[in-house]
Amino acid sequence: MTATILDGARIAADIRRETTEAVAALAARGSVPGLCVIVAGDDPASQVYVRNKEKSAREAGIRAETLRFPATVTEAMLLAEIGRLNADGDVDAILVQLPLPGGIGTTRVLEAIDPAKDVDGFHPLNVGRLVQGRRAPVPCTPAGIMELLRREDVPLRGVRAVVLGRSDIVGKPMATLLTKADATVTVAHSKTRDLPAICREADLLVAAIGRPAFVTAEFIRPGAVVVDVGINRIATAAEVARCFPGDEAKAAAFAAKGSLLVGDVHPVDVKERASRYTPVPGGVGPLTIALLLSNTVDLCRARRGL
Repeated sequence: MTATILDGARIAADIRRETTEAVAALAARGSVPGLCVIVAGDDPASQVYVRNKEKSAREAGIRAETLRFPATVTEAMLLAEIGRLNADGDVDAILVQLPLPGGIGTTRVLEAIDPAKDVDGFHPLNVGRLVQGRRAPVPCTPAGIMELLRREDVPLRGVRAVVLGRSDIVGKPMATLLTKADATVTVAHSKTRDLPAICREADLLVAAIGRPAFVTAEFIRPGAVVVDVGINRIATAAEVARCFPGDEAKAAAFAAKGSLLVGDVHPVDVKERASRYTPVPGGVGPLTIALLLSNTVDLCRARRGL
């Protein structure tokens, strides 16, 4: 079986174009959506993610600001800054880039964000609303996956779906959204007994476990749809050989760069077992940023009664 790609990059481009048009319409009415990102510390990955988010927001016409704090920032300072942003009428959406430096209570910081400005949908009030099926900001990655499945006409009603991973950011909200779409959902994780057998029951498998190429052929039912949320950097020749056996082009790329990106799903096995799948990179990643922009517009409309 040769699987076909679920083109997240193309869908993300469509969403970004739609968002740009929506921002222009709001601006014509005197309301430019405002997004503020807070980043603390010097984590290299966080700095890259924040730059990409800010650049994408500005390209869409969103008023974007990034507040950068050193690793020595205190929790009290961050809470004070969030309080100021909550009161700022020009700021519609607030995002705190994770992880935060040690010694800062992530839960307390996220709970300080006004739920009406919680663009990531992490505030407990918004989590509860999502579970109840009420209107609320939806975490960007699960929301992006649902848009991908909808726009690619992947059936959900009545299907067996397995979500591999139970994080607050992806796994739990993903399971909630799939349940709302009338899928029959199992949440599996590192403590699940006979994990490959559970995953093989899935018509739709969403892998969000954070382990490179962990999901191999024995996890995938032939013909299943596989969504790979993971993005992992492999940096040894042995890992490259395991993930891309006999692939001279990948070996050469590794020799030149010193590392390669892979998802949570084995990149060769998924092509041989699945009917459709998301590649890494270029699958789920672009959708996360696209939905951040879309969520910002939705919050602007809701806050300003538009």
